[in-house]
Amino acid sequence: MASEQRELQPRRAAELLGRIEENVHHVIVGKNRVVRLAAAGLVAGGHVLLQDLPGTGKTMLARALATSVGGSFRRIQCTPDLLPSDITGSSIFNQKELSFEFVPGPIFANIVLADEVNRATPRTQSALLEAMGEGQVTIEGVTRTLGRPFFVIATQNPG
Repeated sequence: MASEQRELQPRRAAELLGRIEENVHHVIVGKNRVVRLAAAGLVAGGHVLLQDLPGTGKTMLARALATSVGGSFRRIQCTPDLLPSDITGSSIFNQKELSFEFVPGPIFANIVLADEVNRATPRTQSALLEAMGEGQVTIEGVTRTLGRPFFVIATQNPG
């Protein structure tokens, strides 16, 4: 019985991987290896780093993966002036309620595209790495858990 349960997991993962790949191939053509590796990263609960030229479908791949799992998608354009709070979110004063309310950043999506991650500052990269490694972020001393699935596709341009 225990061995049947252990085999069920890989079989279910393989089925899920196949369905995701098939769905993504409706919009991404000719990038079979990239689609397979990205889908495998998603199913395995990891994250991926893609290095490719601009305009090669990385954003479309991320959107297609989000659609395939019925999840939300957000894109973060990493620039040298991007702050950790631009990714994680922050508290904003609500004048009607006379209190602060948390406004979540793009990291709270299911599928996040961190475009040109190598351009971000080390502090901003650290906020992203906390989210990727721990499935949570700490904002103003409060730890907030990210939804499931949580998958980051980080990109960088070659060279």
